[in-house]
Amino acid sequence: MALSDIFKFRELPETETSKPFLEHLEDLRWTVVKMAIAVILAMIVCLLFRHTLVRLIQAPLHAVDPQVGSLKALGITDSIVISFHLAFYAGIVLSFPLLLYFLAEFVLPALTAVEKRFLLPAIIGSFGLFLLGVCVCYFWLLPKTILFFFRDTQSLGWAPTWTVQQYYSFVTKFVLGFGLAFELPVVVLALVYFGLITYKFMARTRPYAVVLIFILAAVIAPTPDLLTLVAMALPMALLYESCIWVAWTMERRAARSRLN
Repeated sequence: MALSDIFKFRELPETETSKPFLEHLEDLRWTVVKMAIAVILAMIVCLLFRHTLVRLIQAPLHAVDPQVGSLKALGITDSIVISFHLAFYAGIVLSFPLLLYFLAEFVLPALTAVEKRFLLPAIIGSFGLFLLGVCVCYFWLLPKTILFFFRDTQSLGWAPTWTVQQYYSFVTKFVLGFGLAFELPVVVLALVYFGLITYKFMARTRPYAVVLIFILAAVIAPTPDLLTLVAMALPMALLYESCIWVAWTMERRAARSRLN
């Protein structure tokens, strides 16, 4: 199949309601297949560099304290199982722009020609925010979090001996969760652009949004402790606040363009 068929927006009938339900399911199935292929191919590439991935994930741990030492592998198959887990999560990061594009193909088939021109910059911006969240977590928040738990464990008179599975599960979920949290502005601004929410609505419902943000942070946080919860929720709350002002700017520009 030609690449143009893979990266082509699905055709929309004259009225969306006239399209049979089974055809919608077929479009959804093909979208899921393309997303799965993208993740699998990226996963295979990441598996080829699994030793580099391992060193990369363990770097914040060794930078915390020389007493940490090496992680303990308790399972016979840990090396293979964790390698596949790492490759899967790294594959999601690597294929993230394609995943966004394929999702847009299914959800936004009725975009105008002008709107489609903005799709690529929007995907690039979304991927940039995702990478920003990953980098902020990896280089700044993750070492501080590991150091906190390391010293807290020592304060109780215990030796911090962490297993490979526990450490990698914590790090991957924490870093990816933070990356996804930075996608909040994209979601909010898309809703504003399509007129589903307004600046006044966002400003009025700010307290409820903060509560929902903390609930979402509790869901995606790798551990249930208060420190991790606040570390994930606070940036999301600040991003939401920035979205309110961006929405205000967007509405003012739209009002000016209508007057002109």
